[in-house]
Amino acid sequence: MKSSLIRPALALALAASLAACGGSDKAEFTVAGSVTGLVYDGLVLTNAGVPLKVTPPTAAGAAVRFAFPDKLEYGDTYAVTVATPPAHQNCEPGVPAGGIYANNADTAGRLVTIDIAIVCRINTRSIGGTITGLTGAGLVLANGSTGGSYSAATPETPPSTTPITYALPEVPFNTTYGVTVSKQPAGQICTVANPTGTMGDVAITNINVTCVAA
Repeated sequence: MKSSLIRPALALALAASLAACGGSDKAEFTVAGSVTGLVYDGLVLTNAGVPLKVTPPTAAGAAVRFAFPDKLEYGDTYAVTVATPPAHQNCEPGVPAGGIYANNADTAGRLVTIDIAIVCRINTRSIGGTITGLTGAGLVLANGSTGGSYSAATPETPPSTTPITYALPEVPFNTTYGVTVSKQPAGQICTVANPTGTMGDVAITNINVTCVAA
């Protein structure tokens, strides 16, 4: 009985102490977190219609902390999403360290602090084009800059009158590529047009290969 009387008294004393210090008995929470992988400018996050611009870090590879200005009270909900992606990148809620699920949406107070993870990645696009005149087996194309290869199947009814569309593994934005014939097909010589360049924001579709009799 004595213990049950002491606990309410302690709670009243704590509330009185907070009031005397100008505090509040209502907990407030800041919607904050980190953005990793941000390289280019333009990222805007939003929570409940409130936008927040996030600037890339000055040190390459560093994480960027962010915090929305409005505080939440216990029980308020939040949902942080990407309103505008940065140039040349895709950003989305990620899984925080030690977590299992993305934590961009929840209820304030379920955890002691709100620490959201946003992950940004450089956009990648495919490189490729068409292959014409292929009759032999064994043609292999390779991208010497970032790796990856393409092995062409022998046309069922050679010679091929319809160009064969091909694509090599995707290349990150602002990365150079260089496509070569790493293995010629049997009885033929193949050459590559427009083999080199720097990846932009759209897929490359004009790296055309022409094969003729050796």
